[in-house]
Amino acid sequence: MKCYLLIFLMFSLSSRAQNQFILFDVEFDYTKFDADHALPNKSHYYVINDLINPHRPSDWNAPVNYRDGNVHIRIDVKEKPKGSEPTKWTLCYIPNKGKGNGYGCTGTELYTKEGVYDTEVSMHDFWENESIIWSEGIKQMDLVIKDDSGGQGHAHKRADHELFFPTKVRISMVQVPAGEVYDASILPDVAINSFSE
Repeated sequence: MKCYLLIFLMFSLSSRAQNQFILFDVEFDYTKFDADHALPNKSHYYVINDLINPHRPSDWNAPVNYRDGNVHIRIDVKEKPKGSEPTKWTLCYIPNKGKGNGYGCTGTELYTKEGVYDTEVSMHDFWENESIIWSEGIKQMDLVIKDDSGGQGHAHKRADHELFFPTKVRISMVQVPAGEVYDASILPDVAINSFSE
């Protein structure tokens, strides 16, 4: 009886997580030079082309409802300058088609030292999430390094920019559809920047 119950629970857990997907999983070094020369916007790191999952859905409403789910954000801060300056990365969804502002952004946890930081955010609880036409899909993600002062706190603008650069981070976003619970096993440590069927 215990064996059947265990099998049932394992099946239930795996079936609940079957629709989750990694939107991106990138590890990169980032310097003041990189921030100053990022185009078209400074302090940006662009998740485009083969860095973003090519198998992401074209419609985030159906047949699987990602629009009403959550996004699990994980940042592994591997290297950070001394000084414990509060830092975060704003993570912006750039849609194929937008309205109003034309894009929306969530973000990592604010951090002051190296380490791993996880957070989960409702897809309805971040800035300008309604400016994205989710049925048209996402074309890229823009990652922006900032201080703790708010929306315009781009790190490259700081006179004391040496408190932010150079840095090395691994940032991952996992899309969890409505009704599912995040499954940490979806992010194997060996699968950076690789997507499979």
